[in-house]
Amino acid sequence: MQRLESDTAPQVRESLGKYALRLRERLGLSQKEVAEIAGIHAQSYGKIERDRTDSLNHKTKQGLSSALKIPSDYLDAVCRGMVMTTNQGIRFCPKCWQSGTLPDSLWLHSRAKYCYECGTQLRERCVSCNEQITSFKHRFCPYCGTPYQIPHLLPNEKR
Repeated sequence: MQRLESDTAPQVRESLGKYALRLRERLGLSQKEVAEIAGIHAQSYGKIERDRTDSLNHKTKQGLSSALKIPSDYLDAVCRGMVMTTNQGIRFCPKCWQSGTLPDSLWLHSRAKYCYECGTQLRERCVSCNEQITSFKHRFCPYCGTPYQIPHLLPNEKR
């Protein structure tokens, strides 16, 4: 999996096409690869990058969100020409997340509160110092050194 970059939110006055192109290049994927992951036709994705499309239906938005590893809220914002604020941390499941990888796109949804796999409450702040987690460049909080991930216990161990 690819490493997460902290600046995946849409930029001011960035079109949907330029935004999709920037994220695709950051992930090192071809247009065809993004289209396959998103479950859309390659020509349809090409139209998006050429700014021939200003809006996305729900299925396309969800597919692109997954393919480009971003919250679908970001696609909504760029289609509406809105600026995203970065006051929200990156949500992740401390049990299911693997360090050094991107968080699952379902965890990034603005209304997601719990992991869809294990039911654990999603985290966006450090459990020790309560600082917002804005990047997974490292496995530990840059402010206090606390690991982001809950260590997996063996079946006979207690918490």
